[in-house]
Amino acid sequence: MKYRTEIDGLRALAVVPVILFHAGFELFSGGFVGVDVFFVISGYLITTILVDDIENNRFSIVNFYERRARRILPALFFVMLVCIPFAWMWMLPSQMKDFSQSLVAVSLFASNILFWKESGYFAAAAEEKPLLHTWSLAVEEQYYVLFPIFLFLVWRFGKNRVFWMIVVFAAISLALSEWGWRNKATANFYLAPARVWELFAGSIAAFIVQKNGVQANNSLSMLGLGAILFAIFAYDESTPFPSVYALVPVVGVVLLVLFAEKETLVAKLLSTKLFVGIGLISYSAYLWHQPLFAFYKILSFELLNQVVMTILSFVSLLLAYFSWRFIERPFRKSGHLSTRNLIYVAGLSGTLLISFGMLGHLTYGSFFRWDADAKALSASREQQEEFVFANKHRFHAADFDKEKTKVLVIGDSNSGDFLNALIESDVENNLSYASLTIGKGCGNLYIATKTIENMAGRSCLGHDYLANESTKDFLRKADWVFLANNWEDWEVELMRESIDKLQKEFGNKFWVVGTKQTMSTNFDVQYLAITKQKIDVTTLEKTESVKINESLSKIVGDFFINPYEWLCTKESCLFVSEADGGVVQYDGFHLTKNGARSFGKWLYATGIPKFLITNK
Repeated sequence: MKYRTEIDGLRALAVVPVILFHAGFELFSGGFVGVDVFFVISGYLITTILVDDIENNRFSIVNFYERRARRILPALFFVMLVCIPFAWMWMLPSQMKDFSQSLVAVSLFASNILFWKESGYFAAAAEEKPLLHTWSLAVEEQYYVLFPIFLFLVWRFGKNRVFWMIVVFAAISLALSEWGWRNKATANFYLAPARVWELFAGSIAAFIVQKNGVQANNSLSMLGLGAILFAIFAYDESTPFPSVYALVPVVGVVLLVLFAEKETLVAKLLSTKLFVGIGLISYSAYLWHQPLFAFYKILSFELLNQVVMTILSFVSLLLAYFSWRFIERPFRKSGHLSTRNLIYVAGLSGTLLISFGMLGHLTYGSFFRWDADAKALSASREQQEEFVFANKHRFHAADFDKEKTKVLVIGDSNSGDFLNALIESDVENNLSYASLTIGKGCGNLYIATKTIENMAGRSCLGHDYLANESTKDFLRKADWVFLANNWEDWEVELMRESIDKLQKEFGNKFWVVGTKQTMSTNFDVQYLAITKQKIDVTTLEKTESVKINESLSKIVGDFFINPYEWLCTKESCLFVSEADGGVVQYDGFHLTKNGARSFGKWLYATGIPKFLITNK
């Protein structure tokens, strides 16, 4: 395959926006499309190599995999190994457990699946995951494993038919991504089926270039460059992705591949030493930037310092040059390392990484470095996930027991916390439960009757559940109704009318449960719990959460439950139960099983469950 300097320059146009986007530069709000640029380039190069090999009767699946291993594994494994001591020194147990799991997943080319599974309310902050960016490498690696086999098996049908097969598969994948962002957004982002059309776009370009050559067209190549730049500067995190929006940068790359012949203005620009130089180290730069940013964010309690992030961006390029010069280049040449030795080195490195990862998983990230309390804190997250979701699903849309007092809890994930607390407090087992929950991001708009842009920029359509026959049936059957949320100030005002409506219709059987957020990040909560510290109540009183509860109390009156009365004394707020030493919160507002039990005991002592039972 003929070397094209402008392709290396295009790699620079992919990696720099990604780095600056992750560094928090608002100008590069759509810098994440650099990953999509990489996908198209990979599809183009791999398909070109494979088609040349097949047509010249030199195709070998073993040789292909060896070339991919030489290209990908040395630098990847090196960066992972370098990350381990810093993770061991700086990460808390739960963070270390997540990191350990990612070591295993990356080594098995499945990190995109892991990060998809980890997403949600209880996932550690994404920006604190040093290997999060490897999801895109996993997508490419999955393509590398399957596409050569597919191409070899279908080549018998003729080159033209193979081309149209790829076009059809690309169209199906694009349609899937368009459906996916509306219905399964997280899976759509991470998983290969909704991403492979971008790699196939490169494959399609490879077939066209092989047939017609690279054409010189200044207008179309400039249009392609403009499309990529438009996406980088105009898109942001609210842009559905991947979707038809991704066609803009993807088609832009295809136009450059097809029409940026070396004499065009765009090719000359991309072939300059600066672009080509960054392009040559782009893979290593991509590998280094996320660990640098993640470890800085783990160590810093403060808001991101843009000066530091700028420095780290340059450091990632310096480290990239080092690993390109001394890791990537030597390993790519079989003369420096034989195939047998490559297998030994890769096998040993992979075994070490997987072994270390499994040890971190089995010790809940403690690695015998933290004490038993710290290990218990890390384990509490898994218990919490199982506990909260098991109970929420167990009682979701359940039929009430007619012989018992019927309790309906509605709200976001905090309603699951309150439901668990009621269950733990119900020592006489005289309550029958049902729950109605709303997903993360739309707050409590399940009652509001208007569409509103929430604080995350997501459009949320309010559903008047009072007009929904299924919900009305629950409300009619229920003896008591509780509304529990992690409230935000804009929601309180929005819900004022709805709360009044419910109070008028259901009287004293309708209660509102306030927020119980104490800290904003997982790290803060874990650090304070592990070090046996407490948050000073005067600090908490300055937060929006306390003010929100005060506003709710004024709106609801006597039928308001303030979790801070349980969680906080006059001096401080709990992270660890003084009764049994168990952690009560994991992430600053959700309850562990121990926390639900403690909250439930407080509710029972306050008289709420007894009140429910004796005052239908």
